[in-house]
Amino acid sequence: MQGIGEIRYRKMFGEYMVYCNDKPVLTVCENTVFVKKLAVIEDMMKNAECGFPYKGAKEHYILEIDQRDFCREVVQKVEEVTPLPKPKKKK
Repeated sequence: MQGIGEIRYRKMFGEYMVYCNDKPVLTVCENTVFVKKLAVIEDMMKNAECGFPYKGAKEHYILEIDQRDFCREVVQKVEEVTPLPKPKKKK
């Protein structure tokens, strides 16, 4: 995912959330990479397997990370339409 922007990850849900430019773009659970079902990547992911990253989650696409250029393109499109998370209010 080099060249897209600043990439970081954070442990969440007992697994990991991957951020690009501080926007949540991927969820990694049980060694599987999930990407939210969004209209912007629907055509690209039409043949992708789907699954649930954790109990209670909506269905996501499963991203095959072996295809680097494809993954980079998917993450870039998801990052473009994903808003920054709202800052948490201090108590």
